[in-house]
Amino acid sequence: MSQQFTIETVDQAAAHPDLEQPWAELGLKEDEYARIREILGRRPTAAELAMYSVMWSEHCSYKSSKVHLRQFGDKLTDEMKRHMMVGIGENAGVTDLGDGWAVTFKVESHNHPSFVEPYQGAATGIGGIVRDIISMGARPVAVMDPLRFGAIDHPDTARVVHGVVAGIGGYGNSLGLPNIGGEVAFDSSYQGNPLVNALAVGVLKHGDLRLANASGVGNKVVLFGARTGGDGIGGASVLASESFDDGGKPAKRPSVQVGDPFAEKVLIECCLELFRDSLVEGIQDLGAAGISCATSELASNGEGGMRVELTHVLLRDPTLTPGEILMSESQERMMAVVTPENVAAFEAVMATWDVEYSWLGEVTGDGRLVITWDGETIVDVDPRTVAHDGPVYERPYHRPSFQDALQADTFRSSAAGQDLPTTDEELRAAVLELMASPNLADVSWITRQYDRYVRGNTALSAPDDAGVVRVDEETGMGVAVATDCNDRYAYLDPYAGAQLSLAEAYRNVTTVGAVPLAVTDCLNFGSPEDPEVMWQFAEAVRGLADACQVLGVPVTGGNVSLYNQTGGVAIHPTPTVGVLGRFDDVLRRTPSGFGRDADGQAVYLLGETRDELDGSEYANLRGHLGGVPPRVDLERERLLGELLVNMSRDGMVDAAHDVSKGGLAATLADMVLRFGVGARIVLDELMRRDGVDAFTALFSETQGRAVVSVPRTEEVRFTDMTTARGYTVARLGVVDAESEALEVQGQFTLPIAELREAWEATLPKHFG
Repeated sequence: MSQQFTIETVDQAAAHPDLEQPWAELGLKEDEYARIREILGRRPTAAELAMYSVMWSEHCSYKSSKVHLRQFGDKLTDEMKRHMMVGIGENAGVTDLGDGWAVTFKVESHNHPSFVEPYQGAATGIGGIVRDIISMGARPVAVMDPLRFGAIDHPDTARVVHGVVAGIGGYGNSLGLPNIGGEVAFDSSYQGNPLVNALAVGVLKHGDLRLANASGVGNKVVLFGARTGGDGIGGASVLASESFDDGGKPAKRPSVQVGDPFAEKVLIECCLELFRDSLVEGIQDLGAAGISCATSELASNGEGGMRVELTHVLLRDPTLTPGEILMSESQERMMAVVTPENVAAFEAVMATWDVEYSWLGEVTGDGRLVITWDGETIVDVDPRTVAHDGPVYERPYHRPSFQDALQADTFRSSAAGQDLPTTDEELRAAVLELMASPNLADVSWITRQYDRYVRGNTALSAPDDAGVVRVDEETGMGVAVATDCNDRYAYLDPYAGAQLSLAEAYRNVTTVGAVPLAVTDCLNFGSPEDPEVMWQFAEAVRGLADACQVLGVPVTGGNVSLYNQTGGVAIHPTPTVGVLGRFDDVLRRTPSGFGRDADGQAVYLLGETRDELDGSEYANLRGHLGGVPPRVDLERERLLGELLVNMSRDGMVDAAHDVSKGGLAATLADMVLRFGVGARIVLDELMRRDGVDAFTALFSETQGRAVVSVPRTEEVRFTDMTTARGYTVARLGVVDAESEALEVQGQFTLPIAELREAWEATLPKHFG
């Protein structure tokens, strides 16, 4: 930020009540500034103003979303709480896995910084979410990256894609963390606002759990890790609280954080040794709002207060003012609370790992956060007013004026839906075109830049339906994680769209054979000051909370990213949902493609097919967006999930893949491309039973469906199980390892080599 902060004491602030302050330049509203003065009973010091401005920003305070996010807690059932050890409110949620093991996972956004500086924005997004995981007492074991970019052929998209992918790979690979999955989508609505959502997973023993609080009068407060610099002053906390102008630039240009993954790798090991020896009482990572956040949240979550001497902070830039030090979002830093008797042992660990540290102060019992500069008090606040009792807005919202007309414009009634492929050759060409489209094409150009198998515990990764990592080497216990969102569905109906995002992620986790336990979300929307955008947000949260109740999985944490718009045009509503599931043994996971040893296995479709093409990938290919998204039946999704998990556990299926984007055509194409093994498919039974034509059978995106391959010896058990549970199935054909083609009998044949050529060419064509 260009604003300079002077060194000003509390007494001086009180003595000059009428001195004009730059509250607007710091992103505060006039009434917010007035409230700060009311809370303090005086004019704030420059340092206090800096703290309140970043902590009351949209990114840090959730002031526009809190009233809606409360539903995640209000709608918790006893079933949903069964495995939840830590929920919303801490750095990351924690879920019990059994046998003394727990897992923590969370997804967050680094959207705006990644547009301004793609490499560092994305890299520090990975670094920040990993530190959230560390601060819970866990060892990070994997990351994922749901990404959304502008139109693939736009001149600026390549700049953003190259920088973001390199940043994620450069930071994650250097940390030695496998990238086990995510998403990649292209749409013009993200042209000036790409979405870089980063997810991290960590594992811990129950006794290793740490929380962010400062308790115990006389305990010491320490800042350790990298030195504090001018990079990141105002960073994500300011960038994420404003939209871009018509030129794609923020009104204020904070400095994007600069990451050092090797420093963070050392910090991980250092923290794990501190946890192992129980040397810290509370710990907090320094991300958005930096020291302002760490001190105020630790003090607010504790039983007393905190006193800190800011001149003790180790600096990279000695010219920084107190306000800038408080606002800096320099990376690779942690703050901890240490008992006096553990000080020497703490310092020994720092020496072992060659990590710099500085003792800033101590925990007090007066309920105040007091920060001094050379002994002079520059901050004296109730920490709750900074960290937790900021503004809460019930912003007005209403259904968009365009929504009714949008939903009435169905694909079938549009010009795009009148000239559909009907001949065998037209259907064949449509499948090729679909698989070469940007949102369904091969993403290995991206995933090859990530290390997916480092640490040796990755059991599945992209392009399988979910990433799978082993947690316990002795038993083989592990977790599966999937992230999903269909922004077109959410645009057509935010309530249903959010539920469909959860349903797809849930389905992907069960498809590989894991039992879903927990949810994390990253809610990406436009400006909350636009009532129509706020309606989209409110509906999405309501839909997600309701769906979690039905599926029995709680939201344990997440992130809200607002002001994702340029020149007044918002992105599509994008409620990214991550679901985590548990395996007793990851050796039982189910891959998403037909294997070489599956020759002759029966191919079945679970679920019915309806004429549901609104918001589909095929409609998108024809430039159409309108109508209503596919119907979501959460009870059926839950039943399908139970079937898939039981079938996987019992060895009843050798491959499984959900049906979602691109419909049955994309699912079958993915399954033959996975290992280069063909299949012979007959659509007649499906078409007759569900009353659909070949085009609808192939391209409809009806939900609650999955394709599986079943060994001949298991077909009786398979049909008995689905019949007993009342779940509709259709036999589609057989795996044909010799054919090296996807043959839809009576329609067309697509050699795998030809399909692969089209599928693999798209991203390299645009990005090299």
